Amino acid sequence: MMVMKKLARKLRRSSLEFDDDNFSLPTLDDSRPIDSQEQEELVRSFESSQAQQSLLWRGVFSVFLLCFAAFLVYSIVQQVSSPWELYKYLSKLIFGLTLDGQRYHAYFMEEIDSSMIICADWVAVLVCSMTIMGLLHKSNSHRRLIWYSCLAGIILALFWLYYMLRLPKFRWDVIWLPFGPLGGAAFGLYVDHILNESSDEVKKLRSFMYAYKAS
Repeated sequence: MMVMKKLARKLRRSSLEFDDDNFSLPTLDDSRPIDSQEQEELVRSFESSQAQQSLLWRGVFSVFLLCFAAFLVYSIVQQVSSPWELYKYLSKLIFGLTLDGQRYHAYFMEEIDSSMIICADWVAVLVCSMTIMGLLHKSNSHRRLIWYSCLAGIILALFWLYYMLRLPKFRWDVIWLPFGPLGGAAFGLYVDHILNESSDEVKKLRSFMYAYKAS
């Protein structure tokens, strides 16, 4: 990205100083001018690299969220079939957490109805799903889904924190309940922003190249 910004500044400066006596073509290493064909090839290489990086990171983070959503669906099935049952579950494998054999929902058996637990988990699945859709689709309408997922994640976080604060003892081992979906949505928003910023830099680079040609 730094290379793209540097070259973009050179192209911008060249287009503005075309009529100056000291005009010189933009250079890649400050020692040799870049002709039009080299500029085109360089911009295309940036576009190709940016597209590959965008696809890679959007895919990787989407897979991570998909795994988290699958774990939540598994949790919902267990809650429906055996409400409040104490058992060892997969969070140690997935999240590195140890709950001493106690299911995380069981902490709230005196505070929350089982149906509310199930609804909260479905909301978490929805948050992950909206974030994935927003990441994998580049249209503005789909990108807004990431913002909606953040809003839903905030509401869900407040729900869980309210009941966690009502427990006799605050349970840090289930802190991912309020902040897991919200953190996933927020990080998805960050990934989308960074990749879009990188894409904008490449577009600016091409626009400066066209501006130089037109001049």
